[in-house]
Amino acid sequence: MRLRTAAAAGLVLLLAGCGIRTTSVPVDAGAAPSRVPCHVTEAPAPAQGVPVRAFLVCGSQLEPVDRRSPQPEDKASGDPVRTASALLAQLLAEPSEAERQAGFTTAVRAPLKVAGGRSGDPEGTLRLSRQPEDLAPAALSQLVCTFAESSAGAGGHTVLLAGPGAYPPKRYRCTTELRERPESAPPTAPASAVPVTPAG
Repeated sequence: MRLRTAAAAGLVLLLAGCGIRTTSVPVDAGAAPSRVPCHVTEAPAPAQGVPVRAFLVCGSQLEPVDRRSPQPEDKASGDPVRTASALLAQLLAEPSEAERQAGFTTAVRAPLKVAGGRSGDPEGTLRLSRQPEDLAPAALSQLVCTFAESSAGAGGHTVLLAGPGAYPPKRYRCTTELRERPESAPPTAPASAVPVTPAG
């Protein structure tokens, strides 16, 4: 009996030493991770409207998408509200089939509107119908980068944003880090801060 017990103990030690764990539960590691292209390969058909650029979410990052807007961005008029309204409409729209296949989505949801600043706001201020901080982080990042990289911006990759309340506007900056991590909070500064364009 002692001999059998010793043999059984030795077998257990031998199996433990080989580093293999037995399990009766099947393990499904899932499909191998795939990288979304984040690039619309389908050539856009000729369309009416003015070219605009919107930042959408793709692969957990912000990527620019070129579209055509029926409302001109109208840089010549210098009307940031008109530009911002046209760009907001692009962010609220569902991605096209080609964009969805490339992995693009948008976190911006209706109802959401944009208007000009009120009395006492710095020139170029945009006021949203919701407080910026109340938006989903990715949605706010989309708005910041889309506005800041257009004629609705305030220079230096920034945009002056506020909500409908009495809070003063802030200067939101679209940075490389924000485009890589849109779920993080966009960097801000007082609206009176002078925008600085990063080198390079």
